[in-house]
Amino acid sequence: MNAILIILLILAMGATAYVLVRGVIAMASGKDISGERQQDYMRKRVLFQAVAIIIVILLLVVAGGSRG
Repeated sequence: MNAILIILLILAMGATAYVLVRGVIAMASGKDISGERQQDYMRKRVLFQAVAIIIVILLLVVAGGSRG
């Protein structure tokens, strides 16, 4: 169970970093005048961060439950 959660956590962190970099690149290009693309990247980043935090909480609960 821990191994699966750790793999999911790494994937969520990677997705967060990827979306963050894409958002920074999109913002630096300056092509999106309305800012809709930047907002979309921001929403995705926050979603992936929330997923990563939930996985960390699950890891802590599982680790705490196995102690005893």
